[in-house]
Amino acid sequence: MRIRVINPNTTASMTETIGRSASGVAGPLTLVEAVNPTMGPASIESHYEEALAVPGLLEQVAIGEREGADAFVIACFGDPGLDAAREIATGPVLGIAEAAMHAAAMLGRSFGIVTTLGRTVGRAGELVHRYGFADVCTEIRACEIPVLALDDPASDARNVVVDECRRVVDAGADAVVLGCAGMADFCSWVSGEVGAPVVDGVSAATVLAESLVRLGLATGKRGEYASPPRKAMTGLLASFELGAPAPAPF
Repeated sequence: MRIRVINPNTTASMTETIGRSASGVAGPLTLVEAVNPTMGPASIESHYEEALAVPGLLEQVAIGEREGADAFVIACFGDPGLDAAREIATGPVLGIAEAAMHAAAMLGRSFGIVTTLGRTVGRAGELVHRYGFADVCTEIRACEIPVLALDDPASDARNVVVDECRRVVDAGADAVVLGCAGMADFCSWVSGEVGAPVVDGVSAATVLAESLVRLGLATGKRGEYASPPRKAMTGLLASFELGAPAPAPF
């Protein structure tokens, strides 16, 4: 089985961290391919950056389709491009926020979310409602730590994340969801520090994607997620036209 785990930003060191986390939970017969786009923002911390990350993300989905990937994981907590990716992928596509919330909801009656910057709380809240967890999510707390600082050994990011997770648990949540793929590599340590289940979406999405493939399940293609209609694309997006000749991404 091949699972393509896509970091939608272009920071290779973060992609490596994500890949280690995904590979660490994947089964012995599963090949995890951790990749990032060739174009787009270095990190995703605004609506603008999220929008600009989607073309590169879709490029990587299309490459994965050509190379035989069985499933895809979108390793950004905003789940950017999730619907579009499901339209063009043959196998299942999971977002890490979606996967983490589903997993956390099975670990207790409630969960809280600890994310990076305060400006991302709104997007996380939208996803809580979209995925049906408005009555289960107790709060969304921001660490006010930039995404790329999570990968900086000189920063105090890990301790700040622990402090915020502890506040979520002390306020009554049964579990905590980490709201950034950049937090994936220290999830187990955080859980031990706060004494409650802490869910990393990269790991959760990888295992759930594996499970869906083993069950022979994929995105339904009869309605909204059917392949997009083919039409002309122009300008910078000309190569994204469906059915365009190589080296177009689709």
